[in-house]
Amino acid sequence: MSASVPTEIGTLSPIGRENLTGRVYAEMRAALMEGRMQPGQRLKIRELALQLGVSETPVREAVMQLVRERALRMEQAKAITVAGLTLAQYQELRLVRSALEGLAAEAAADRIAPAEIRDLERAHAELVRAEAAGEAALAIRANWRFHHGLYRAAAMPELLAVIEGIWLRNGPMLNYLYPQARPTYPGRHRHLDILDGLRARDAAATRAAVQADMVEGGEGLLRHLGELERAAPGKMRTA
Repeated sequence: MSASVPTEIGTLSPIGRENLTGRVYAEMRAALMEGRMQPGQRLKIRELALQLGVSETPVREAVMQLVRERALRMEQAKAITVAGLTLAQYQELRLVRSALEGLAAEAAADRIAPAEIRDLERAHAELVRAEAAGEAALAIRANWRFHHGLYRAAAMPELLAVIEGIWLRNGPMLNYLYPQARPTYPGRHRHLDILDGLRARDAAATRAAVQADMVEGGEGLLRHLGELERAAPGKMRTA
């Protein structure tokens, strides 16, 4: 693990007064899935409340819900941190994601609208641009927009909810991608194969491309997590 982690989330948006706990929860949930929080990052209720422009009570309630979902963890002295994943946990969740996200990709190939494909094209173009510019945070968010847009296009809300629950824990781990484990592919970027499958309405090809993206693009992350565990056995910060 790195020697220090940030204590602020620079991109949280202020929350209005209506249904405060739900809206705080939604904003923090989005931040986790989009990789705006990092494994091991310490969160303070008072600072979060100031950032969000609300009182501490709805923040505390939202945080405790995310602790129950294992996206955040309660440490000794009630310190709140963003949960990480061990190598074994990441590999297990990747197997689950492969099945679920592959299923969503198949459904999306049958149902996606041309406008939604164009949205995915824009998200991928932003990912490529951000990677080239060394803008890690933007690259991580663009990658999430691509994948979330794909799975949303499946029009299977229950499946999407399960996938999002896994990404609550997976999203922060993507901060390890840059610069240590930037995704690489033996051929073209697998997002391009996904887009080709969607345009052709080829469910099997779209599923295969999503699963290949997960394996090939994540190889560097697997190596990096292994290195972290060998360097500091027993020190990985997990749920």
